[in-house]
Amino acid sequence: MKTATFAEFAERADYSLLEALTPDPEATADGEDHRPRQVLSGHYVPVTPTPIPEPQYLAHSRTLFRELGLCDDLAHDDQFRRMFSGDLHVATGPMRPFGWATGYALSIYGTEYTQQCPFGNGNGYGDGRAMSVFEGLFEGRRWEMQLKGGGPTPYCRGADGRAVLRSSVREFLAQEFMHALDVPTSRSLTLYVSHAETVRRPWYSENSRSMDPDVMVDNPAAISTRVAPSFLRVGQLELFARRARSDAHPRAHKELHQIVAHLIERNYRQEIDPRLPFSDQVVLLARLFCDRLTALVANWIRVGYCQGNFNSDNCAAGGFTLDYGPFGFCELFDPRFQPWTGGGAHFCFFNQPVAAEANYRMFWKSLRTLMEGQAEAQAQLDQLLEAFPAAMQEAMERMWSRKLGLPSTDDALVPQLLKLLAVSNADYSMFFRRLSDLPEQVDPLRGCFYLPLSTSLESQWQEWLLRWRAQRPSGVDPALISAGMRRVNPAITWREWLIAPAYQQAAQSNTSLMAELQQLFSTPYDTPSPELGARYDRLKPREFFSAGGVSHYSCSS
Repeated sequence: MKTATFAEFAERADYSLLEALTPDPEATADGEDHRPRQVLSGHYVPVTPTPIPEPQYLAHSRTLFRELGLCDDLAHDDQFRRMFSGDLHVATGPMRPFGWATGYALSIYGTEYTQQCPFGNGNGYGDGRAMSVFEGLFEGRRWEMQLKGGGPTPYCRGADGRAVLRSSVREFLAQEFMHALDVPTSRSLTLYVSHAETVRRPWYSENSRSMDPDVMVDNPAAISTRVAPSFLRVGQLELFARRARSDAHPRAHKELHQIVAHLIERNYRQEIDPRLPFSDQVVLLARLFCDRLTALVANWIRVGYCQGNFNSDNCAAGGFTLDYGPFGFCELFDPRFQPWTGGGAHFCFFNQPVAAEANYRMFWKSLRTLMEGQAEAQAQLDQLLEAFPAAMQEAMERMWSRKLGLPSTDDALVPQLLKLLAVSNADYSMFFRRLSDLPEQVDPLRGCFYLPLSTSLESQWQEWLLRWRAQRPSGVDPALISAGMRRVNPAITWREWLIAPAYQQAAQSNTSLMAELQQLFSTPYDTPSPELGARYDRLKPREFFSAGGVSHYSCSS
């Protein structure tokens, strides 16, 4: 029977994190803890969200509601809407009347940072505007629900703790899209907006060609709720490992042990036998995270996704996509594609495997600290770190083989293809979808290129197609090969120039385009109708190249 009322929803509450981990001993008992301050110990800070005034419904994920066993009408229930727009005064029964924010450390490409912390020591990094407000059991699975834009926490560093509607719409739709693409991700639950509160952020003026925002813009405040088995990050393990290595306080080593044990319980228990010695569980955790992380990044590249800012604090320790701030999807193929103006080439599209290795190194370093004095476990962890590049390469090779409909590829086929895609100005997603039709000539692919092909390029494409066909398995029905390719090469992709009108219209209380995108993104491997295809399956118009807020954007959210 589906959960139809807020009271029934409340009965699902089960707060494993609050029961298993340690609160900040300096936190207030009532959760009224909204000013920036140092958090020196503990795994979380109890904090109440700041509700947005006069919240209005914009969207909810029918897919996720169905998975959780929730009635769709619940998204419009007054108590449910109030809770997921930041008002925990409605908490009843076993629910807690406060949420929780967590601290974490920051590493960029394996280099530990504290400079951006207002205290200069890293004790101010953490969830500045994200706070979990519910954890419970649904259909036999544990889920945590976290507000994005729920107001300031002790980690807010002086900011307002809000999220603008623009970024909230993007995150909501992107999580829906990535899930439908079969890429592990946090999920979208609900999106509520307030037209009674606006948030001022730097952004781009109309027709701007500036790299950086050139105007200040008022946008309605919004709160989206993202859902995951847990929101534990590599940066969290890193924070407690740093404290343990420096003996920052008497409980530092215990807190590191607790957070790792909780990670296993929340994200890996089905694969890790609790009867194993804890050191063996930790080594298995490192192996499983390696498998998940390499598969995740290979999936990102499969679908054209660029995370944009893959620091350790944006890397989910459960091995799924977490941060949807500076992300984008590659249209015109460029291995150096980077939509975020603050990201740099080190977080570009094809550098994501290297960034993943840097994050895995920080994960390894944290677990190695936990296993101090256990030489055998540390040696096994060292072997896993050393093997990471080979594991990443293997995941990438499997991914390219699937995209090309081949059991395997030779050493030259994929590099030649990527070079041709770049010099031919190809649309990444459109090309692979058209290739799924198994063309024998270049003509069916012409619509995938932003510029006409030269005679020389046509000849090179013809040679590549011949080589590709020669590697296809003999005796296999071509229709089966084509169908397999269509299951991994989406028919439509995220095109920012088509997303911007959706959040612009939503700011005027028109959600029709957002709803259309939500429906379209729910079946990305299905060929769209001719009408939808004419709108969404097309090359990026010239006027949107170099357009601020579309081709590139800051993380002003």
